[in-house]
Amino acid sequence: MLSPKRIKFRKMFKGRTTGVARRGNTVAFGHFGLQSLEPGWISNRQIEAARIAMTRFIKRGGKVWIRIFPDKPITKKPAETRMGKGKGSPEGWVAVVKPGRMLFELEGVTRETAERALALASAKLSVKTKFVVREEAHTDAGE
Repeated sequence: MLSPKRIKFRKMFKGRTTGVARRGNTVAFGHFGLQSLEPGWISNRQIEAARIAMTRFIKRGGKVWIRIFPDKPITKKPAETRMGKGKGSPEGWVAVVKPGRMLFELEGVTRETAERALALASAKLSVKTKFVVREEAHTDAGE
């Protein structure tokens, strides 16, 4: 499962999930991508489940890129604990996702296979997504 090797601070603020992704919002490595349509947190377990679902469907053919990394610690207080007494202890890791962010990319498979594989991966995630195809650079030099 993905998690940072080392971090500067053990605990982090929740933050705000407003705005759209300004970076990481295009298909940069593969031919097909899975793009987020809404903001949210995606846990390291969800990323791993999506990766496994994709690679199993494409039968380890092609290449998969994971474009997000869970670098935000999430804390949780124990069950049946009274309010107060400080922030809870770190429980897991999440990746902060904004609308437009590319989550996964695929290459080396047909379009139909890629659509099915990314649909399976999408079912494992907590945000709405859409399938996108890389737009090749069109040069209109003849006109």
